[in-house]
Amino acid sequence: MSQPRLIAAACVVLTWALLCLWAWRRARLQQAQHARAQQALDAPAPADALLVAYASQTGYAEALAAQTAQSLRAGGLTVRVAALDQIDAARLADYRRMLFVVSTYGEGDPPDAAAAFAGQMQQIPAGAMLAGAQYAVLALGDSEYAHFCGFGRHLDHWLHAQGAAPLFDLVEVDNGDPAALRHWQHHLGLLAGRSDLPDWEAPVYESWRLADRTLLNPGSQGGPCHLLTLTPPAEGSRPWQAGDIAEIGPRRERGGALQAHREYSIASLPEDGGIQLLVRQMRGPDGALGLGSGWLTHIAQPGDEIALRVRANRNFHAPADDRPMILVANGTGLAGLRALIKARRAAGHRRNWLIFGERNAACDGFCGEDIARWRQDGTLERVDTVFSRDQAERRYVQDCLREQAHAVRAWVDAGAAVYVCGSLQGMAGGVDDALQDILGAQRLQDLQQAGRYRRDVY
Repeated sequence: MSQPRLIAAACVVLTWALLCLWAWRRARLQQAQHARAQQALDAPAPADALLVAYASQTGYAEALAAQTAQSLRAGGLTVRVAALDQIDAARLADYRRMLFVVSTYGEGDPPDAAAAFAGQMQQIPAGAMLAGAQYAVLALGDSEYAHFCGFGRHLDHWLHAQGAAPLFDLVEVDNGDPAALRHWQHHLGLLAGRSDLPDWEAPVYESWRLADRTLLNPGSQGGPCHLLTLTPPAEGSRPWQAGDIAEIGPRRERGGALQAHREYSIASLPEDGGIQLLVRQMRGPDGALGLGSGWLTHIAQPGDEIALRVRANRNFHAPADDRPMILVANGTGLAGLRALIKARRAAGHRRNWLIFGERNAACDGFCGEDIARWRQDGTLERVDTVFSRDQAERRYVQDCLREQAHAVRAWVDAGAAVYVCGSLQGMAGGVDDALQDILGAQRLQDLQQAGRYRRDVY
């Protein structure tokens, strides 16, 4: 054999040996990490421990679970991370808060390593095994497959059927969509009590301009609420649909600090010529303006540039058909429903029932002229407003639902979809409880699985 061939053969052998060594070391490291995680899981769980569990086929979900844990620990939370194949369903009862990062493999199947856990899910009937616990699911998938995020959706439904309550609604990620991952990070920041968590991936914003800002509730007992109109960049912007979200980008403070982004439901359609938002001005305990709301409602002036990008929110898009809709909102949650009603009106779908709650009728009838016009032209078949402070006993939208239980059942029997937009604390849970009382837990779960019960809550 000639010398060049000997050298080439030696290089091939050396490369193969190095690859074998790398694979061996990687396997040893993974085994060590697995053993450490298992040892931590076998120890009694601290009362405040938050579980981050993952099911990964290629390692992507595992990496996102690690980033999730890092973000939570940055807020001082105690976190345990484990693969689903390291725990059984019964062990979940040891935790009061749980986050799941799971992939879907093939046609709606769990990753191979999570098959045993998925089998346990099938064997455990609906019950109260996880009553009092809270959870959230980050579902990874590919929308080109028929059963997009199938395992994540199945896990979400199973956790709810076992009595656990969602910390926030299911987040679905289509092929690593950075906007959906940003939404997950937004909720992690709320859990961790940190608005300055670093982004996993640098976002790209467009330059919009603040065209108009109108105070909607002068004299209100609540914080000032403004209707903002923003015009798109000169080169145009990507279209959006009713139900989508506007992410307002960070701005640098005078001291050099960079504020975190904020999310707002879009209250308009592209045909309106711009994005409209309902933003309530927030203040801290010391009276200081909130970072995001203060910028949008007080500091920024008409003509100023606003960093913005649109995030698709497929779970809150309007139904394509003319089925009836029950639309429930409180406060600035009316924004998301305003866009949905506009879309229904444009499509000629008129069987819509709006239930809206705020503080006082005299000051807080947001978008009252729009609602009156839609009621008059038949876009809204029914409108119920609930003002909590206009009587001695506080009343909220969930109380209205219970009072109108017969009508709610009749609309649902007729095929209605129920859409809820507004505050996660108080309203969303209260509405969920009311709907369970009216329809029964199983029927409400069936509605959710059929895509007829959808929420955009924050």
